[in-house]
Amino acid sequence: MKTISIVSHIALIAALIGGAQSAFAEDAAGSAAPAPESEIIVTGTRLVGMTAAESAAPIKLVGSDAISHVGQPNLNQVLTQLVPSFTAEGFGGDAANLTLSAALRGLSPNDTLVLVNGKRRHGTANLHVLSSPFQGGAAPDLDFITPASIDHIEVLEDGAAAQYGSDAIAGVINIILKKKAGGELSATGGTYYKGDGKTYSGSVNYGITNDRGYLNLTGFYRFHDFSQRGEQDIRVLDPATGTVPQTGALAADYLALKNYPNVNPIVGDSRSKFGVGSYNAGFDATDNLSFYSFGTVGYRKAESYENIRLPNRLVRTAVLGVDPGTVSSAVYNATVAANPTFIFSRTGFRPQEAIRETDYQFTGGAEGGSGAFHWDLSSTYGVDQEKVYTLNSANRNLFIDTGTTPTNFYDGSFEATEWTNNLDLTYKISTIGTLAGGAEYRQNSYTIGSGDPSSYYGTGAQSFPGYSPSSAGVHKRHNYAFYGDFSYTQIANLKLDGAVRYENYSDFGGKTTWKATGRYDFTPEIAIRGTASTGFRAPTLAEEYYTQVNVSPNSAFVQIAANSPAAKVLGIPNLKPEKSTNYSVGTVLQPVSRLTITVDAYQIKLRDRIVGSGEVDTQSASFSPADLVWQSIVKSGYAVEQLSSIGVEAFVNGPTTRTRGIDMVASYNADLGSAGHAIFSLSGAYNKTKVTKAGTVPATLTAFNPNLTLFDAQLYSFLTTSQPKVKLIGGVNWNLGKFSVTARETYYSKTSAILNDGGGTYTYTKINAAGITDLEAGYDLTARLHIAAGANNLFNKKSGTDPYIGGETASGGAVYNAPLTYSPYGINGGYWYARVSFKL
Repeated sequence: MKTISIVSHIALIAALIGGAQSAFAEDAAGSAAPAPESEIIVTGTRLVGMTAAESAAPIKLVGSDAISHVGQPNLNQVLTQLVPSFTAEGFGGDAANLTLSAALRGLSPNDTLVLVNGKRRHGTANLHVLSSPFQGGAAPDLDFITPASIDHIEVLEDGAAAQYGSDAIAGVINIILKKKAGGELSATGGTYYKGDGKTYSGSVNYGITNDRGYLNLTGFYRFHDFSQRGEQDIRVLDPATGTVPQTGALAADYLALKNYPNVNPIVGDSRSKFGVGSYNAGFDATDNLSFYSFGTVGYRKAESYENIRLPNRLVRTAVLGVDPGTVSSAVYNATVAANPTFIFSRTGFRPQEAIRETDYQFTGGAEGGSGAFHWDLSSTYGVDQEKVYTLNSANRNLFIDTGTTPTNFYDGSFEATEWTNNLDLTYKISTIGTLAGGAEYRQNSYTIGSGDPSSYYGTGAQSFPGYSPSSAGVHKRHNYAFYGDFSYTQIANLKLDGAVRYENYSDFGGKTTWKATGRYDFTPEIAIRGTASTGFRAPTLAEEYYTQVNVSPNSAFVQIAANSPAAKVLGIPNLKPEKSTNYSVGTVLQPVSRLTITVDAYQIKLRDRIVGSGEVDTQSASFSPADLVWQSIVKSGYAVEQLSSIGVEAFVNGPTTRTRGIDMVASYNADLGSAGHAIFSLSGAYNKTKVTKAGTVPATLTAFNPNLTLFDAQLYSFLTTSQPKVKLIGGVNWNLGKFSVTARETYYSKTSAILNDGGGTYTYTKINAAGITDLEAGYDLTARLHIAAGANNLFNKKSGTDPYIGGETASGGAVYNAPLTYSPYGINGGYWYARVSFKL
C-alpha cells in the first residue's frame, strides 16, 4: 500500500505540470500540431476568423487527438476527463441508468445547450425522474454523437440565451464534425478491475474531399456489460442475530441467492448494445452558394437491474398469495410446485427495466452571399423514441385475480421530437464591426404511449408498472424567435459585442434576453474580458407532463405532472421558465510564446429553478377522501399498493440559487528537441451554489398540513453540496518518435448530500476529496498501425458507502449498503483497456 501511495503522489506531481486537454500530434515531417487556443472558433461570436485565445468569452477547446486518448468510448466520459466544469452522472435510478446525464457548472443538465455544427440538438425522451443531482434531465444524449466523428468540441462557459435561445444558462457545447479526407479504423476493449462491466467497441471513420465538397462517414458499435456495486443486504440476514442465517425455514432459499449476501444488483451499470451511424457533407454549387447536410441514426438495447424481490413474506405473499409465516414449509413448497411459473420465487427474482431506443437527427441547409454579406438557411429534425419493458417480474394483482401473470411486460413508450428552422444573416460593416440578425421557428412534441394492460393492471408489474391510458398522451408546443447582434471592432485592441433576442412560446408566452460582452488587450500578452447577460430555460414537455408510479419493495410514489389536474388538487401551478442573470470577468495572459493562461470568474443567479419535489406523504394508510394527497393519487389515475410509504412527487418551480465560480485554463506547447514534443496544460473549475430564496409551498398544501413541503433537505443538498466545488485536471501528452504517453490527474474536492432512505429518515453522507489518475502508453507499430493500453482511475479510488439505502424491509428501514451514487468520479473503481487503430 505504501508503494502505491508513493507512485500515486509521483504521478500527481508529474501530471500537475500540465495536462492532456489537447494532445500533441505530429505530421509526416515531424512538426508539432498547433495549440488549441490557436484554432478558429465559431461559438459565442458572429465574427469570422477568431481564435479561442482572442475570444471575449471563455471558450474551452477539446481536439480530436485528445478525444482519442480517453479510454472509455463515450462522449460523457470524454468531456468529464477533459473539461473541469463538466460533471457526468455515474449512476441513475430506474430508466435514468439507461441514459446517463451530465451538466456544466453544477447546474441542471437542461441548463446547457448542445449544438452540432452550430445547430441545436434534440433532447432525450427518457426523463430523469428519481431524486439525484441530475433530476429532471432531458437534455440531448451525448452518447449518440460518437467520438470518432468529431473534429473538435467548443465549450462556451458563459450564458448565451440571447445568442442561441433557451437552455444556454450554464453554457454551450458545440460539437464540430470532421470534414477531412482519410480516416481511421479503431477497436477498444476493457473492463473494470473487479472483472465486470466488460466493454468492447469498434469504430470506422472515413472522409473524401475535392475542390467542391466533402463527405465524411462514421460507424460505431459498443457493447457494455453489467456491473454490480451493492453490498450486503440486511434482508437476507437472520433478524435475530444480524448475520448469515444457517438454519430456519428461509435459510436454504437465502443461501441459494446469487452473490449471497451481496444479492441486490440495482446499483451498477446497465448492460447495453449500442450502435450509431453518422455523416457530414457539403457541396459548393457556385462560389456564392453552398449546400450542407449532416445527421445521425442510432439504436440502443439496454437493461438495468431493479431492487431484488426476495423469497420472504413480502414477495411470497404478493406473488403466490401464501404467507410462509402462517403455513408449514410443506404447504408452501406444494404451493410453489403447483405454480411452476413462479418456481424462481424460491430464491427471489431480479426484475430488470429495459429500453429499445431509436434516435435520429438530420440537418439540411444552404448558405452563401457575396462581399460583406452572408446568409445561412437551415432546417433540423430530431427524434428520440424509446420502448420500455419490465423483464423477469410479475403482476401481483393480476395473479391474485386471474391465477396467472406474464413475467415480461411491455410498459409503453416515450417519444420526443424537435423541428428547428433557422435563418441567420451577417453583414460586415467595413472596419467598424459585424451586424447579425436572424429568426428561428421550432416545434416540439412529447408523447407517452400506454403499455400492455397486464403491465398496469391493478398496481402493475413489480418494480416498474406500465404506463396506463391515463398517463398516455401527445403534448406539443411551438415557439418563434428573432435576434440581433452587433460586434464592434473599430477601436484597436477593443472588442465589444451586444445581442438581444425575443422568444415566444405557445405554452407560456414571450421572453426577451440580452447579452453584452467586451474585451480589451492592453498588450499582446495581457487582456481583460467580461460579460453580462440574462437568460431563461423553458421547461421541457417531459417535466410538464410526465406521470408514472415510482416504486421500491416497500414504497410507492406517484409522479404527478405539474400541468395536470392531479397537481392542481394540491395547489401546484403549471411550470414556468427558469430565469437567469449571468456576470463574468476574466483575463487572458500570453506571457511567453506558446503559453496561454485564461482565468474567468462568474456568477449565475437562477430564479424559479425547476426541481423535483421531495416526497409528499399521504396522512392515512389507506384512501381517505379528506386526504388531499390521496385525492391527488386518485386523480392521477394510478393505483398503489398499501405499503409503508405512499405519496406523490412532482416537478415544480422552486428556490432561487446563486452559483459563483472560477474557470481556469493554462496550456503550453513544448518542443523538447531530441526528447520529443509535448503539450502541457492545467485547468480547473471552482463553483459554489447557495440557495438565496427558499421554494414556496402552495397555500392549498400548507392549509391541509403545515408539516408537508415540496422542498426537503435532500433536494437542497443536491443543489448545493453534491457536486465538487473544486475540480482540477492536469497532465501531459508526450511524444517521442513512435512512442507516446498520456498522463492525467483529476482532483475532486469533497462532496456531501443529505439522503432520504425512502422511509423518511435523513442521513448526512460525504465523499472525501480524491485524485484520480489516468495513464495511457502507445506505440506506432507502422506508419498506419498504432496500439495503446491504459487505465482510467489507475489506483482504483472509490467513494465511501452509505449504509442501508435504496429500499425497505416490510417493517421499515433500508436494506443494503451501496457506494454513494452521486460520486463525481463514478461508482465502479478502476478500468483498464487496450486499443488498436489503423489509419485508412
